[in-house]
Amino acid sequence: MKNNLRFFRLEFWLFMAILAISFIISCTQKEDKLLPIDSVKIETLTTDSISIRAITLMGSNLGFAGNKGQYGLYDAQKNMVKTNIKKQDTLLPNFRSVASTRNDFFMLSIQNPALLYKTGDTGEMELVYKEENEKVFYDAMTFWNDQEGIAMGDPTEECLSVIITRDGGKSWTKISCDKLPEVAKGEAAFAASDTNIAIIGDHTWILTGGIKSRVFYSADKGETWEVFETPLVQGKETTGGYSIDFYEDKTGFIIGGDYTKVDDNSKNKAITADGGRTWQLISEASGPGYQSCVQFVPGRNGQQLVSVGKTGIWVSNNTGKDWEQLSETGFYTLRFLNDSVAYAGGNNILAKLHFK
Repeated sequence: MKNNLRFFRLEFWLFMAILAISFIISCTQKEDKLLPIDSVKIETLTTDSISIRAITLMGSNLGFAGNKGQYGLYDAQKNMVKTNIKKQDTLLPNFRSVASTRNDFFMLSIQNPALLYKTGDTGEMELVYKEENEKVFYDAMTFWNDQEGIAMGDPTEECLSVIITRDGGKSWTKISCDKLPEVAKGEAAFAASDTNIAIIGDHTWILTGGIKSRVFYSADKGETWEVFETPLVQGKETTGGYSIDFYEDKTGFIIGGDYTKVDDNSKNKAITADGGRTWQLISEASGPGYQSCVQFVPGRNGQQLVSVGKTGIWVSNNTGKDWEQLSETGFYTLRFLNDSVAYAGGNNILAKLHFK
C-alpha cells in the first residue's frame, strides 16, 4: 500500500512538472511568435481647426483639449466628436495637458496664469487651481489613481513646478523647492505631447529638456525625489527629451531630439533597464529624428514601441533597436486603447490608428 502511495505521489509530481514545463514552453513560443506591426490605417475622427497635443482615455472614449480654449470628447459608441470652448473672463486658455479619473476630466493650460479645470457636479468645467507667475508654464498631467494626481511644468524658482492632488482633483498643492532636486541652468520641459510624466504603480518619472535633459524620479507618488542623467542631445533650448514611457517599473524609453532639426536622428532615443537610473542611447543615426511622443504597445512584452512627430508614425518591433516608418502623416501625441488601436492628436486632426 505504501509503495502504491509513493508511486502515485511520484506520478503526480512528475505530471505537475511536465505541466509547468509545457506552460513555460507555451509562453515562450507565444513571445517568439509575437507578430510585428508593419502597417497602420488612419481613421480621421475630426479635422476641426484645433491644435491637439493632449488626449486622455476615458474608457473607450477619448477626452482632449487644445488651443484657444477648445476641448471635447470623442464618443466611441456614437462615433461622434463633441467640442466646447472654455473662457476665463476674456481669456481663451491654451491647453497642453489633460487627465481623467473614473469620475472626472481635467485640463491644464500653459502660460500665465496657469488654469486647471475639473468637471464639476453639474458637468461644467470648474476652476480648481490657478497660478500667476510670469514664468509659469505647465507641460503635463496624469493620475496615479482616482484620488491622487500630478502635474509638472517649467521652473518658476530653482526647481521644477510640481503640483499634486490627494483629494480627487478638488484641490492642488505646489511642492516647495526644498523637497525637489534643484534644476540646472536652462533646464525645463516641452509641452509637446502631455507625455513628460510616466507612472507605473507608485513609481513616477518626469523627463526634462532644454540646456539640460534629465529624469526626475519618485518611488512614493511624489513624496521624495531624486534625479538621473540622460545621454540625449542637449545644450540648446530646443534640444533634449520630449516624451517618456515605461512598460513596467524597470523598462523605459525616452525620445526627443531638436525640433528645429526634425531629421537629425542622433542622440534622440534612449532606453533603461533599471528603472531610469541609467540610460543608453539606442538606434543611433537610424530610425526617426525628432519625435514628440513615444508609447509602448500594451500587451506586447515591452518589445514594441510607436512614436509620432512631424515626420510621421514610426514603429519598433525590437524595443527601439530598429524602426520603420508607417506613415508620413504627422501627429503630436497618441495613446493606446489596446494592442492594435490607438488615438492620436495633431494640428487640426484627431484620429484613430489601426495597427496591423
